[in-house]
Amino acid sequence: MQYGPPSLFKQGTPARVKVIIFVVAAIVLLLVDARLQMLGKVRHVIGMVIYPVQRMAMVPRDLFELTGEYLTSVSELHDEVDRLREKEIQDAQVLERVAFLENENRHLRELLGMSQQLKVKSVPAEILYDARNAFVRKVVLNRGSRDGVLPGQPVIDENGVIGQVTEVYLTTCEVTLLTDKDQAIPVLNARSGERSVAYGKGQQGYLELRFMMANADIEQGDLLVTSGIDGVYPPGLAVGRVAMMHDNGDDSFRGIICEPSAGINRNRQVLVLLSDTNVTPRPTTSERTVTTRKRETPQQSDAGKGK
Repeated sequence: MQYGPPSLFKQGTPARVKVIIFVVAAIVLLLVDARLQMLGKVRHVIGMVIYPVQRMAMVPRDLFELTGEYLTSVSELHDEVDRLREKEIQDAQVLERVAFLENENRHLRELLGMSQQLKVKSVPAEILYDARNAFVRKVVLNRGSRDGVLPGQPVIDENGVIGQVTEVYLTTCEVTLLTDKDQAIPVLNARSGERSVAYGKGQQGYLELRFMMANADIEQGDLLVTSGIDGVYPPGLAVGRVAMMHDNGDDSFRGIICEPSAGINRNRQVLVLLSDTNVTPRPTTSERTVTTRKRETPQQSDAGKGK
């Protein structure tokens, strides 16, 4: 009985013999190289020959690593950009807050200087919100009757008159602005000394001098201040400047538009002047008649003595 492979599959030297030969050859080469250092040049030459092949074989690995590093870098850059944008927004908010506080501090210092110049006692207040009625010019302050605020008291800022207190509650009060259509304030031209009355123009935010004679000594840019003859506003407070003049169609009167001096629509801090709002009432007809008779009586008695 035949146990070997068929003649078609015979391949020469058996595999076991080949393994033994190669193992013996490898051990011999290792010993020779370790003892005599004879294979260094051979290794160097072989390394130089197969280096391009190694580099070509490592190209896919290098491309894979580079792609991973690129994607990682792009992701990190996106995260860094998002962090920088968020920090930029936060810094911008901080800068806006700092600018707001600086402006508010400057405004408060100016108000303090204004209150020290006035002889009338005053109390600082802050505008809480505008009145709900869209057809009037009113604001609500955080001061009320417990702070000594009374109806009729004037409200100013560092630039001039804001308006007048019209409603007072315990902790708040309502102020009708100078530009309200129902407001009027006696004014004086600081340059010429001519007196007039400034009326509010409502939502337009301006003042108007009505029934001014065509020959009145008033020019564009003139400063109008409170005259003080109404007994409500202290004299000398800035009210506005003449912005525009136009003819009314006849030769008798001119229309004069003024721009308010105070920051009616800008500032939140104001001063309420705690002035006495009890204005002496005008004399009645009977009182005027009695006064006239008292003035005439001495004159008549003097005339009788002369006779």
